[in-house]
Amino acid sequence: MIIQILSVFAVVAVFSFLLEVPRHFVPYSALVGAAAWWVYLLITGHGGNSLEAAFLSSLMVALFSHLLARIKKAPVTVFLVSGILPAVPGTSIYRCVYYLIQDATDLSILYLIETLQIAGAIAMAIFIMDSFFRLFLTYQSRRAKSRS
Repeated sequence: MIIQILSVFAVVAVFSFLLEVPRHFVPYSALVGAAAWWVYLLITGHGGNSLEAAFLSSLMVALFSHLLARIKKAPVTVFLVSGILPAVPGTSIYRCVYYLIQDATDLSILYLIETLQIAGAIAMAIFIMDSFFRLFLTYQSRRAKSRS
């Protein structure tokens, strides 16, 4: 498990360089990705399926990305785009195309549906966390205006 988390840290760091993330933010982006994979492994290791694991790890990525963006005074996407990499359903996409080429349409459709579900779960997690932060910031803004 530790080897996997360290490997994901390295992969996300390299991916961050490819995305041209500013060098001083690369370790933070890699940390977000490694934490996402850790959450994914914990959930799947305790009987959760890949859909649940993708949703909860993406929720954590979005939370950490928003927090780091405020702490480091950077855009959320700096941490979010590279940090979400471990949750991307690459295996499901591969299997979908593989079974399509093998003319196993039923299995191809099964993996296509799984891919779309995981992609939807990732998008929903990001949307939920983004909405939460917008509501929180709106609340803080209104509270500050009422004090003055």
